Amino acid sequence: MKKIHEMTDEELALAYIDGNNRAFDLLLERNQSRLFSYILFVVRRHDVANDLFQETFVKIITKLQENKYTDSGKFRAWMMRIAHNVIMDWFRTKKNDRIVEPSETNDLSNISSRHLLESNIEDFYVNEQVLADVKRMMELLPDTQREVAYMRFYQCLSFKEIAETTGVSINTALGRMRYAILNMRRMAKENGVVLQTD
Repeated sequence: MKKIHEMTDEELALAYIDGNNRAFDLLLERNQSRLFSYILFVVRRHDVANDLFQETFVKIITKLQENKYTDSGKFRAWMMRIAHNVIMDWFRTKKNDRIVEPSETNDLSNISSRHLLESNIEDFYVNEQVLADVKRMMELLPDTQREVAYMRFYQCLSFKEIAETTGVSINTALGRMRYAILNMRRMAKENGVVLQTD
């Protein structure tokens, strides 16, 4: 029998369903940073992100206890889908499900980019500036485009996974990504920003 730390997320979810509470603790430990970063990136307010993060995990626990999870090898996608639904419900209550206003306090510094690029020190600083410019431009995108761009570039999800998580077709996910890139290129051109890393 596998030790609990050797189990996949899917195995941990099934173990929790079978009554192993330690399995859920480990699931939370493994996934809380990724999930919270995603929620914070979309809603842009730390206090709201905390509330939605907790609501998301309550829903995950409830669905697991109600046996509404089946092992498909996609626990993280399933979890992100629940978070997405919680966020969209929050937007609906705020009657603001089209645009999220950028805030001065959220510069996306919770997203780590150093591991994305390996280069010499000069290239490192140039690349850091480019990534900072990209993050600032992403803040100005409509929420649906920003969400897809975040999932694609920072979570490395496939368009199929993005479509499943956000509840849209693959073509819609691709379309949102296309418009996000077009909008960012337009912003870069208007502001004389070079969007290229070495």
